[in-house]
Order: sequence, then C-alpha cells, then structure tokens
Amino acid sequence: MVFHITTEADVMRHTAQRVAVATSLSVVMTVTILTMHLGTDYSASIRTGDVVIMSLAACTTISALLSGILSYRSARLMQQLTLMRSEMSRISQTDQLTGILNRRGFDDAAMPALRSAKHAGLPAVVFMCDIDHFKSINDRFGHEFGDKALIAVADVLRQFSRTNGALVARHGGEEFAALMIGISRETAKDLAEDIRRACAARDIVSGEISHRLTISIGLTVTRGETDLAKIMRVADQALYMAKRQGRDRVIRADEAALAAA
Repeated sequence: MVFHITTEADVMRHTAQRVAVATSLSVVMTVTILTMHLGTDYSASIRTGDVVIMSLAACTTISALLSGILSYRSARLMQQLTLMRSEMSRISQTDQLTGILNRRGFDDAAMPALRSAKHAGLPAVVFMCDIDHFKSINDRFGHEFGDKALIAVADVLRQFSRTNGALVARHGGEEFAALMIGISRETAKDLAEDIRRACAARDIVSGEISHRLTISIGLTVTRGETDLAKIMRVADQALYMAKRQGRDRVIRADEAALAAA
C-alpha cells in the first residue's frame, strides 16, 4: 500500500502507525525471547540475575533489530529522495524536445565557467544561433517538421560540443546558444562557420517532405567579463546584424559593443 504524505495529519498518522508497529514488535519479541529462555511456568522461582540477563539480552536484540530495520528503510527513502531531486534538477535544466540544456541549465553552467575563465585569464566566446525563416518553415511544413528542424540543429550542436568541449543549449524558441573558453577570435569565427555549414548540410525529412535549412550566428569574444546577461545581449546584437545582412552567415561583435552593452 502506498502511503502519500501531503499534510500534517498524514505525518502524524504515519508516525503513529510506525510507533504502533515498533511497540507491537517489541512486545512480541520480548515475550518470545523471555519465554524461550525462562519457560512458560509463570509461578516458577527464577534467579533475579537470570531475569536481568535475559531482559538485557531482549532489550539489546530488539533495539538492534528495530534500529537496523528503521535505519535501512530511512536510508532507502533518502536515497530515493536524492535520486528524485537529481532527476527533477536534470529535467528542469534540459530541453525536453532536443535533449540539450535549456536556458536555465545554460545559465547555471555558464556563469561559473565565465568566473573560472576570468580567474585563469582566458577569453570566453558566446555564440547565438537562430534558424532562418523558422516561422515560415512551420507555416509551410507544419509544426512536426519544425520540431525535427530544431532537433537537427540540436544534434549538430551536440556533436560540436563533444568535439570541441563547448557548452550548448536551446536558449528559447528557435534560438540556440553555445559557450567556449580559451579560444581566439579567429578560431571562434572558424568554429561558428563549421556550425553554420553543418546545419546547412542537413536534410530535414518528415514523410515525403525533405528540406534544408540555414542558420544565422552572432558571436562575441570577451576577456574578464562575467556578466552573462551583458555578453548574451552583445551576441544577440551580432545575431540581429547577421539577420539584417541576409541570414545564413556569421557576424562577430567587437569589444566596443560589449563595453557599450
């Protein structure tokens, strides 16, 4: 029987049940142990020492058994609670459609990474990626196809993460984000182009529909900045410039844009 504890009354009822069970077991075990060793003749003369010894033995045995049983049960419940909390934390930080981090998960991982980069004197690079004409894709081919497009881009970023050690996430809607530490501006631009070309080479297939999509990428490189929101704004400005200049391209924002953000 599953006992759901949701109110104070449930807590009291659950505690009372456990006390009743423990008390009953104590009585039964005490009677059993004393009867086995002292017999069932209640009018018999028994040395006080025997009674003391058997009572101590019964108390020790019962306490050890009950403590072991209850401790084991409590430990198992704590284990289940810890695993449940861990799973809930993972779910809360993971995008359910694509399986990569969501915005919350990205922010939680990116902020300490930026602090570590500052401490080590290393540059940090943030990429903002956006699927071009995503609304038109949804309108033309349907939301199921749009979901497959999101999954395809996420797969490209996941592979990119495994190869290059980047932190990647679906930042919201059709936008994706990535963070890398310790690479130069030139390398950042080359890697962004790799992502763009990999996405453009993907065939998105749904039933009889096959279509290729493109993405635009804005990036910024910073050294010593730990304000994630500020860095993301600059990368987003670069992304907006990429959109305005025709999409399917990579634009990098300079240090002046970051300082002005």
